[in-house]
Amino acid sequence: MSIVSGKKRSSVDIAVPVHEPDGRPSSLSEEAGHIVTYGTAHSDNPFFVKDLEYTQEEEQQVIRILDTRLFPWILITTFVLNMDRTNISNAISDNLPVDLGFTINTVNTATAIYSVLFSIFCLSGAVIAKIAGPARWIPTLMFAWGLVTLAHALIKDKAGYLTVRCFIAITEGGVIPATLVYLGGFYKGTELATLQTIASAVSGLMASGLLQLRGVRGLEGWKWLFIVDGIITLFVTVSTWFYLPRNLAHTKGGIRGSKSWFDEKQVQIAVTRVIHDDLSKRIYEKRVTWVDVKDSLTDIGIWGHLLISMVGLTPTTPLSTYLPTVIKSFHFDVFVANALTAPPYVLQCIIMVIFTRNSDRIRERGLHGAFGAGWQLVGWILLRALPKGTKRGVKYMAAVIVASWPSTHPLNIAWMSENTGSVGKRTIASGLIIGSANIYGVWGSQIYQADDSPDFLRGNIINIAFAGTAFLLWIAQKNIYRIRNARKAFKWAALSEKDKVEEENRKEERGNKSLNFKFTT
Repeated sequence: MSIVSGKKRSSVDIAVPVHEPDGRPSSLSEEAGHIVTYGTAHSDNPFFVKDLEYTQEEEQQVIRILDTRLFPWILITTFVLNMDRTNISNAISDNLPVDLGFTINTVNTATAIYSVLFSIFCLSGAVIAKIAGPARWIPTLMFAWGLVTLAHALIKDKAGYLTVRCFIAITEGGVIPATLVYLGGFYKGTELATLQTIASAVSGLMASGLLQLRGVRGLEGWKWLFIVDGIITLFVTVSTWFYLPRNLAHTKGGIRGSKSWFDEKQVQIAVTRVIHDDLSKRIYEKRVTWVDVKDSLTDIGIWGHLLISMVGLTPTTPLSTYLPTVIKSFHFDVFVANALTAPPYVLQCIIMVIFTRNSDRIRERGLHGAFGAGWQLVGWILLRALPKGTKRGVKYMAAVIVASWPSTHPLNIAWMSENTGSVGKRTIASGLIIGSANIYGVWGSQIYQADDSPDFLRGNIINIAFAGTAFLLWIAQKNIYRIRNARKAFKWAALSEKDKVEEENRKEERGNKSLNFKFTT
């Protein structure tokens, strides 16, 4: 149980769990005092200190160290992954299908296969990360997909293209859930919503230059794009292997330096605050069990998040695959078209930072998600409704609105993660959510067809339908969690004092089924 000492309140409140008026411990943040005291609790982690007291300033110092020493490196690995995944759209705009002797329908088939394999290996990636350790599994996967990225330069025909795209899905699939598992040992659940999209912007700018190398040494421009991308990935991989610390207590060594990031007190603060946010993280390195699998597959909340991903992200498949091609159809040349993909992605990055930080600040998810889905809906409507003779600048602005929508996927992941209740279940759920955020490519890849180009009027009507449905799903998911919280409160109020004590003692065991667990809405 957590309590707040009777010290003078600081001018800025710190988020720690306190009790609701009805006596239930809250899993959300409330106002708190200057000194934080954690009550007694047995721990399997030696750095989790019962009755630990620390100030808000001390915790902020720990967070600043993580934000400056760890998170930037994770952003680099995410940057490389996003750059790899985005470059295929740049290559397509440089006539990759024509060079290899097929149409965009073959590209769609490859995208569908990629989505299936990526989704499968997302789940296995999360589980393997728990076994091998994410600090080692992440760079291992990066090395593998770096080699496959280089292999794009060897493609000669349709068969080669399909083969390489299969292997890129297999090697990239596990890194996102592995990264989520890894960051979960350093950050609180509600600190993980903000991710990056700037890689997509840089990819477009890189492409606008590298595609002009067409003909150099007899290679197409898009092959040079993959060669440079692969070299960058392999360089970052080697550095990552020697940089990522295994956990909060092991930050010394490698290229991190001979001195630990934290002193002894800071290690205790770093571990204690993360464990207090989620008691199951006391044994964060425990293995996944079949009970975790069963609990994950029977949790209606998890299925809601999976549905939000599969529906809400479906329109992003044609968008991410053909954005440079669509802009090119507005009568821009291929180099300008690729460069023009940068502004909407930069804008999206800025909007997402504001969007997710506000969501974290007020601890609200559902309405923020609905806002993001609504933004995308408006953009698709504009892109579909513009007359054929509209000036290319106006058409480009419509494309900017669509592409700059505040992606709700990071928010959805954070929302699901903080509502799962246990590390094992969260590991399975993270694989499922990333898998669902890629399996939609199976049907999403078929939205834009060759006979519907270059305006894709039929395809954009389908995009409107998916975006509208996603808007409704976000509202529904919020209300489902509110109803579940109300039911828990009603059952808690009916318990005797003895039963309340027993329920409190079983909180970690029962996870989000516990009456003490309050869902974030």
